Amino acid sequence: MDPPAFLVGVGASAGGVQALLVLAGDLAADLPATVLVVLHQSPVGPTVLPALMARRCALPVRHARDGEPLRAGEVLVAPPDHHLLAGDGRAEVVQGPREDGHRPAVNPLFRSIAGPGGIACVLSGLLDDGAAGLVEVVRRGGTAVVQDPDEALFDSMPRAALARVPDAVVRPLARIGGELSRLTARAA
Repeated sequence: MDPPAFLVGVGASAGGVQALLVLAGDLAADLPATVLVVLHQSPVGPTVLPALMARRCALPVRHARDGEPLRAGEVLVAPPDHHLLAGDGRAEVVQGPREDGHRPAVNPLFRSIAGPGGIACVLSGLLDDGAAGLVEVVRRGGTAVVQDPDEALFDSMPRAALARVPDAVVRPLARIGGELSRLTARAA
């Protein structure tokens, strides 16, 4: 099986659960991409994020498993205390070093999807995780999408992303799902 033509990386932190639930509800059932999600979260204890997202999403949502093939039309969420990467058409779930104080972190995910089929999306959050990875995605021919900082619950991550990539596509949260469909339409 060929890997999907598009890999969508989504990164969020503070305020991210709410943002991810809205985004999940807006993802098209025929999205020709794998959506990879990193949310800064506690390294201990269970998380119900995939289950919460699955209730609203037309696509299947679950925690990523190391080595599984990446398939279009799926949403894979980083498990607690593990980075989520894409490599050679497969998910990589690794317990590498913390970046920017986080594991999972957004920058490693974005670096792993950098290329013409990479779409990196920064949502609500504190500080600047994701900004450096966004630069790499754009530098290698991918696309940057940023939640409008004026409506984000916590605007630090979106503002940091826009400071590094001022030409990023900026959309209100309710329009990001539609934007992802538009950006991936050429593969359909």
